[in-house]
Amino acid sequence: MMTSQNDIINFRALEVELQAAVESERKYQRENDAKLRAVHQGAPYDQFRNMVLTSHLKPLEKQDKVGGARKQPWNTVAPNNQ
Repeated sequence: MMTSQNDIINFRALEVELQAAVESERKYQRENDAKLRAVHQGAPYDQFRNMVLTSHLKPLEKQDKVGGARKQPWNTVAPNNQ
């Protein structure tokens, strides 16, 4: 049996497409959950919009304190002023 160019599966392209679809679904679910929370709270439109736009942000953890150990160099160009 002979195979043509159309029969060959590009697994890399398939993986990229799958990852994009998974991320798109996560974004949809995250934003939809934010919408439902905002509606349940009776938020005005500006607050509703802000809740949806910031749905990708994570709350700070207990160990995330001002003056604690820095894990992320925010400005890698600036000299270290510690």
